Amino acid sequence: MINQKLFIFEFVSGGGYNQLDIPSSLFCEGYAMLRTIAEDFKKLGFQITTLLDKRISHLSRYLYSDIVKLVKPKDDFLEKYIECVKESTSCFIIAPEFSKHLYNLTQIVKDYKKKILSVDLYGVWLGTSKLETYKYFIINKVNSPKSYKIPFKGSVIDMDFILQKFDQLGNSIIIKPEDGAGSEFIFHFEAKDQILQFFERSKAKLDVARSYIVQEYIDGDDLSISIINRTNPKNTGVMDPIILSINTQDVQNLDPNKDSLYLGGFTPVENYEVLRKKLEKILKSMDLTNFQGYFGLDFIKKTDNSIYFIEINPRLTTSYIGIRNILDYNPLEFLFNQYKSKIELTKSQPNKFSHFTRLELKYSGNKSFKNIINVIVPNLMKLVPEIVTPPIALQSSKTNKELIYSCFISTKAKNMMSSNKRISQIMTIFNSFNFDVIK
Repeated sequence: MINQKLFIFEFVSGGGYNQLDIPSSLFCEGYAMLRTIAEDFKKLGFQITTLLDKRISHLSRYLYSDIVKLVKPKDDFLEKYIECVKESTSCFIIAPEFSKHLYNLTQIVKDYKKKILSVDLYGVWLGTSKLETYKYFIINKVNSPKSYKIPFKGSVIDMDFILQKFDQLGNSIIIKPEDGAGSEFIFHFEAKDQILQFFERSKAKLDVARSYIVQEYIDGDDLSISIINRTNPKNTGVMDPIILSINTQDVQNLDPNKDSLYLGGFTPVENYEVLRKKLEKILKSMDLTNFQGYFGLDFIKKTDNSIYFIEINPRLTTSYIGIRNILDYNPLEFLFNQYKSKIELTKSQPNKFSHFTRLELKYSGNKSFKNIINVIVPNLMKLVPEIVTPPIALQSSKTNKELIYSCFISTKAKNMMSSNKRISQIMTIFNSFNFDVIK
């Protein structure tokens, strides 16, 4: 038993948006990560404190936390954050990379000389910058799509530069923020007309305070590796990168007309053993010193089975919600050298299957919002243990004056077939409570 005071902070549900509407999709993933990681740290004996946006205070009942402090709309969430950091022994931070949120929050923990159980400063900095990440991959001699920072002409994006790179890179490009997180604002262009029309239409939408990159488009399967990296318990100074699993990524609307959308994925992938051995060889050749703790690598597997690394996620990723369901051990044990060795644990490879996904629901019954939150949702949670983020309707979910509820589920099944069968059963249960699944 560790018996230390651990502060776990998740930006979206923990007050980072306390003066704005909480984005529904980001909230579902963020709360789900907070809930699962808190439960697994709790099993290791930590005393856990966390922050929660007051507007969702009713969700505190589902958290495995000893202390939940609320962040009100008029609060300075950073003051609350610093207060929790001061009272802790260790900190674990989950936050988006954009606007340096993750970096600045990690810096505060360093300033107060607390132990960081998430990725440290340099790793966060490197993973936040898509250009630095690209340089890192090239230095480490692994495949990565060519990437270039898009210059500005005054306050306007340089279209000539983009069109030039479009011709150079083979007539198919990706444009995305240089400090983006997840799948936000990723656009794929296959024709010059699409580029011209997009930028004419999107002038007001693009944040000129941010930098953007143009990237070579690589066609293939969107996958990710989830890794815990630590110092080898028997050989100080040697890193011990451990692949927990390899996951698919369900990214929709990768086109110029709509914002891209991450919905989840499943784990492990098909032919897991073959791909894992290939990735282990690649990881051994890379300098991963600056990525101690849990982090993720996004990559594309082409049809010829070659691998192109796209991004480093220097934080807990959404895939963890599914990964913990397919392993026979608590993956967080790897963070502490006094626990089992790599050899002992890696004998136990993923032996189950998990599909983790966000669902959007519309309520067609006659119960009040209060009744839904206090009666219907708790009953659903008892019947469907796969629900990680309970159905919730946020201000940002209103469409045509109707509330759209979002939730996040994660199955734990023998294989894909039984997982799909269980998801069908879950949808039937939702319907019995007058929730219709619309996405």
